[in-house]
Amino acid sequence: MTETAEVKKATLPYLDDFLLFLATQNYSEKTVYNYELDLSQLKIFLAMEDKKFEGLDKQSINQYKVYLVSRDRKQPSTGLTAPRKLGASSVNRNLSALRAYLRYLIDMDHSVPVAPDVIKLVKTDKKHPQVAELSELIKLIESPMRFEKNEIVSCRNRAMLEVLLASGMRISELISLNKNQLDGTGRLFIRGKGKKERFVYLTDRATHWLNLYLSKRTDTAAAMFAPLRGVNAGKQTRRISTNYLQSKIKQYREKLRINVPTSAHSLRHGFATYLAENGANPAAIQVLLGHESLDTTTRYVHASDKFAEETHHKYHPVK
Repeated sequence: MTETAEVKKATLPYLDDFLLFLATQNYSEKTVYNYELDLSQLKIFLAMEDKKFEGLDKQSINQYKVYLVSRDRKQPSTGLTAPRKLGASSVNRNLSALRAYLRYLIDMDHSVPVAPDVIKLVKTDKKHPQVAELSELIKLIESPMRFEKNEIVSCRNRAMLEVLLASGMRISELISLNKNQLDGTGRLFIRGKGKKERFVYLTDRATHWLNLYLSKRTDTAAAMFAPLRGVNAGKQTRRISTNYLQSKIKQYREKLRINVPTSAHSLRHGFATYLAENGANPAAIQVLLGHESLDTTTRYVHASDKFAEETHHKYHPVK
């Protein structure tokens, strides 16, 4: 990351050692970069307030929180004023990065100006997650056959959407797939977030569309889902981009007049929600989604009004 003048003014002791520690703990490059970016935000704050890290106290932590949500906040990468205020979840990500850094210093027997537990996260709004009706999601994943004129493109895009809804995998996991990960058993062994490995499973219809798409491929590219131009040009490593797939989902949704905002993540959300509605064990859904914590999974499985209503009618003691 290119440092701005503000970032260079302030120093955080043993920061490079902390980032190296994260890398040795098998954190992904992107995660390590995000920690560096969040802590650079703290360095800018210290420089602007003419404070040193060693002088941090409870009051300055509160001032840092105010800075994170102010319009004076500067972007670490450019030094320019940020275009928008940070939301509560983004503020908490910055505060969590500081907590982790302080805990590392303590573990390494270095002195810290404030204890990690002193840093309290800010309150977040609890949004009621929305997911389209299952019938609408099915229309969405079938829509490439209706809206795409090129046969291979329509088959490829449908296969991608079928796999997303069938398996609950993340869009980043989908576009990283290689053809040799398909073993004919209806399951895929994938490496997910944080380099954690797991099995995901395909439905019969997802397997059908995936095999149909692959049968139309004449190239030798390793990528499961490849752009036509990249393949024709002989670029064996080209893959479908996340931006392409997200824009296509948006385009299909608008043409189908699906009112609920729907994205690749919505298909993952729908996968978990509708499994839960049909009685799936939350712990099993946790494994399928690749979540580290069951708490993360329950945000999906409790997202449906229908599930909540049926639970009430079934279990309420006073009939």
